[in-house]
Amino acid sequence: MGSGIGRALIALGLLLIATGVLVILGGRLPLRLGRLPGDIVIRGKNGAFYFPIVTCLIISVALSALLWLLGRR
Repeated sequence: MGSGIGRALIALGLLLIATGVLVILGGRLPLRLGRLPGDIVIRGKNGAFYFPIVTCLIISVALSALLWLLGRR
């Protein structure tokens, strides 16, 4: 039972490292997450409504694939 928790913590640590690298290098990437074509931005006089729908879809697909790969044994 202890090795399962250890593997989960290692996977979580690797995920956090990858996320940190993406945040640091995010401005230099050719496609910026959160500013992809298809993300909805409505600007008004007193504010703005922003919903990154394409970014959400890409993150969802990537996390689903990752969890599917980790779930295979």
